[in-house]
Amino acid sequence: MSNWFGFRTPSLRFLFAWAVADLAANILLVVTGGAVRVTGSGLGCPTWPQCGDGKYTPPVSYHGLIEFGNRMLTWVLVVVAIGAWLAAMRYRPKDRVARKLATWVALGIPLQAVIGGITVLTKLNPWVVALHFVLTMAIISLATWLVYRTRPAGAAASVDEVALPRDSVIARLGLLLAWVVYLLTWITVYLGTVVTGSGPHSGDEHSHRNGLQPTQATQLHVDAVWTLVGATIGLLALAFLAHLAWRRASLWFAAILILQGVIGYVQYLTHLPMLLVILHMFGSALLMTGATFLLLSAVEAGRTRDLS
Repeated sequence: MSNWFGFRTPSLRFLFAWAVADLAANILLVVTGGAVRVTGSGLGCPTWPQCGDGKYTPPVSYHGLIEFGNRMLTWVLVVVAIGAWLAAMRYRPKDRVARKLATWVALGIPLQAVIGGITVLTKLNPWVVALHFVLTMAIISLATWLVYRTRPAGAAASVDEVALPRDSVIARLGLLLAWVVYLLTWITVYLGTVVTGSGPHSGDEHSHRNGLQPTQATQLHVDAVWTLVGATIGLLALAFLAHLAWRRASLWFAAILILQGVIGYVQYLTHLPMLLVILHMFGSALLMTGATFLLLSAVEAGRTRDLS
């Protein structure tokens, strides 16, 4: 108690642990949200903030318990976000960036809950559902930044990595490609929500779809995916040929992208089985995490070269 469970004088590792927990909790929310959707439990609690009939407890039903369980996870996110925020605010020396990131993530949780409530009140309008998912991805990207910012020292570049000036052609091209990959990841993720809004997993059998043809929406999403694959290949080639400091981050992102692509094609060919849909949503969260980590690595490498 004398150290307030570590919050009185938090170490960098303590702050990092809370940042990781913050990121993990938000990724878990994506998984449980996917479970709500594929089981058709989106209106298991037909009102918000109540769960129906003026009560805050769920009806004794399969769908009601699943939706209520997903809602209760929000309170876990609140506790973790507050823990990360307190650790960032108490950490010394002051890290203003970490403080801002922890604050943004914490403020995003209630905003996300309100938009989630609006999805219920609009009977799972697919465009509102898409906004809800996009906000979750934004929180995950910010939480990844917080993890990157607070990671313990020791991940130094290997001896065979070239220290390029920030204004060199290769360094500028690499940073540009990292930004392209990050933006394409956002486009791909959003178009994935459009595909979901046109497909069978609406969250409830009576909810409306977005009116688009599933095959056309899927093709648009696939086009974005292959564009992202092409940009990633170019980034990988540059990173390894020039021995750039963030080549490991690019390799990890490529591995996540390949895995996500395989899951995507398999789920499409097997007519969207529930487990694969949930795994694909989990993969989207990992993809956003990887893209954010990759971009931050490229940006930091440029700043490091400026100081060397």
